[in-house]
Amino acid sequence: MPNLEIKPDIKVSVNQTFNIETDMQVEGFSEKNEYVPEIDKTYKFDRDTTLAVLSGFAFNKRVLIQGYHGTGKSTHIEQIAARLNWPCIRVNLDSHISRIDLIGKDAIVVKENKQITEFKEGILPWSIQNPVALVFDEYDAGRPDVMFVIQRILESEGTFTLLDKNKVLKQNKYFRLFATTNTVGLGDTSGLYHGTQQINQGQMDRWNIVTTLNYLDFDKELEIILAKNKSLNTPKGKEKVSNMIKVATLTRKGFVAGDISTVMSPRTVLHWAENSEIFKDTGYAFRVTFLNKCDDSEKSIIAEYYQRCFGEDLPESTVNIKI
Repeated sequence: MPNLEIKPDIKVSVNQTFNIETDMQVEGFSEKNEYVPEIDKTYKFDRDTTLAVLSGFAFNKRVLIQGYHGTGKSTHIEQIAARLNWPCIRVNLDSHISRIDLIGKDAIVVKENKQITEFKEGILPWSIQNPVALVFDEYDAGRPDVMFVIQRILESEGTFTLLDKNKVLKQNKYFRLFATTNTVGLGDTSGLYHGTQQINQGQMDRWNIVTTLNYLDFDKELEIILAKNKSLNTPKGKEKVSNMIKVATLTRKGFVAGDISTVMSPRTVLHWAENSEIFKDTGYAFRVTFLNKCDDSEKSIIAEYYQRCFGEDLPESTVNIKI
């Protein structure tokens, strides 16, 4: 990957760009490149999370966003970066990501018709040397050996020693680091996020800002679903989407109470709305979007949620898809 010979050259008004009452301005780039995310004009920003992420960009703070799945944690960072024209790279720290994947490895290349071994830097050395916002998704699912590699760059002035090349890398002045996590570093106590790990408290202490992004209030969630599905922005469509969100709210309350083990995120509601337009059948769309993911012993409870919100039993649907 080529080095990015760029630096921020404009000031972005937080008030004008994100509609937050503040005099804060953040550095940004006047031009975008291939690493800048596309702007989603319908995206709705959470005030507290937005200010936390913007502080990360403005003051080079390490920002960790914690919250339930589907709440838009990673997208929040991406959409802020998009409006700053700040290059942004996302890395999902699943169990298959290894130390070698991050740092780099020796690779056989052909030069002057000869095969030679050459070290190829991974995403981490490249990122810290460039004006890039690096986002670690599922941070609490990372392997221990990977987490200790990341710990080296959690300090904003920290250098990174590339042992494979006997080289010490200094962080670019405009390198930024963010992460998203479902837990807050204490492991999974709910049973919802299998595979997550407890995070070394010495490492947690290095995150300058920790913010929480959970489910939106009813009106904001309704606004987002309708913005993404303009065909439902009618009196009848609004009523249907409102009932969908009510079902989702009941699953969230049921999950907290321990009645069910699967919860509907805003992402799931969005998919349900989209699928209802595809199948022209709200009940069938509910089954294929959410109900079929649930434990058989809990389906009767969830069907009851549907009945309470829509005023009818969950039908056994016959679907006629028109494409």
